[in-house]
Amino acid sequence: MADSSDFWRTKTLAEMTATEWESLCDGCGKCCVLLLEDVDDGAVHKTDVACRLLDLETIRCSDYPNRRARVPGCVQLTPDNITTLSWMPETCAYRLIAEGRELFDWHPLRTGDPGSTRRAGMSVYGRLVSEKTVDESDLEAHIVADNEP
Repeated sequence: MADSSDFWRTKTLAEMTATEWESLCDGCGKCCVLLLEDVDDGAVHKTDVACRLLDLETIRCSDYPNRRARVPGCVQLTPDNITTLSWMPETCAYRLIAEGRELFDWHPLRTGDPGSTRRAGMSVYGRLVSEKTVDESDLEAHIVADNEP
């Protein structure tokens, strides 16, 4: 039986407090990877380029409170939109909970260890370059074949 510390098992996303909501983020950084959409067929391609606000050492946003003002394409996740964002990683806790699935055993809420995502190889740590170092005209050269970093 789940206890109160297992809130993700007993609450919907809409029922969570702001603190519970934020704690769902496992710090993987996958949602901060730049995506390119093919104008011809609408296909979305992942790159090995991180948003300019992603700190590549901590894999956390360097200006989280102001991210949407500083990065116009930054999407704020909500209980209402998470199921419509097909580009969100399959491992994303918000997506998993919205789909009625369990968090992976490496998730920090399950391990009690904020570094468990990285140690499990589920983080983008060491796999990306910053948008600050890539010319926009070169983004296509950074498309990666695999679906999940």
